[in-house]
Amino acid sequence: METTAYTGSTRWPELVVNKIQLTEPFEWLARGWKDMRDAGRYSLMYGAGIVLISGLLTFALFATDNLFLLPFLVAGFFLIAPFLGIGLYQMSAHLERGEPLKTCNALEAWKSNHTQISIITVGFLIITQLWIASNFMLFALLYEGISPPIGNFISNVFLSEKGMTFSIASITVGFLFAWCAYVISVITVPMLIDRKVDGFTAIRFSIKSVLKNMPAMMLWAFLIVLIVGLGLMTYYVGLIVALPLIGHGSWHAYRSLVPSA
Repeated sequence: METTAYTGSTRWPELVVNKIQLTEPFEWLARGWKDMRDAGRYSLMYGAGIVLISGLLTFALFATDNLFLLPFLVAGFFLIAPFLGIGLYQMSAHLERGEPLKTCNALEAWKSNHTQISIITVGFLIITQLWIASNFMLFALLYEGISPPIGNFISNVFLSEKGMTFSIASITVGFLFAWCAYVISVITVPMLIDRKVDGFTAIRFSIKSVLKNMPAMMLWAFLIVLIVGLGLMTYYVGLIVALPLIGHGSWHAYRSLVPSA
């Protein structure tokens, strides 16, 4: 893929992002839906691959008696979701230029700026690990042993008086982790694929895009959580469509927010 180097200043006041309308995220979804239809089987195969991996991870938790971690891994899914869509961004880039699709494009996308994408991905995996570790610590403070019994997990963790404290703390910590991850990653990976920039520059563009367009970006975050959440509630099956839709839409979010020059 032909990339465009960003040769402007990386000083905060000189980073240029577009001002968008509140309703713009709905247009991103519409364009994402069109890309998903145009990509056909490649887009759906990509979503199915992620569903398969998610199912295997869930089975591994069940087989090792660690199923109590599932709610927190599901929450952690939102932290790394921007990087799971790397092949979908590349598909949208090809479709944008009118080029035919031949593969799912994930490897091609990674090769376009592999060093920076790898560094950023490792950073967000660390954030996910910190999120899981924080819940281990909360469990250790509130329960005997590292986890409550699986048989009455819901009643112990979310419905009891002791569990209510944990629930509030866990949701608060999870929201902070998720919001920070969203702000610094919402357009980071698409930008790294499209242009030869470093990860720090892409993150700064992402942060400024959110701060300059807070209402619209909060709406986009809500739509992501809603659509992916519905996919998770269908025992992952709905993710076959939900993830490609959000992935393709995220490419168009990047296109709308960052000037092409």
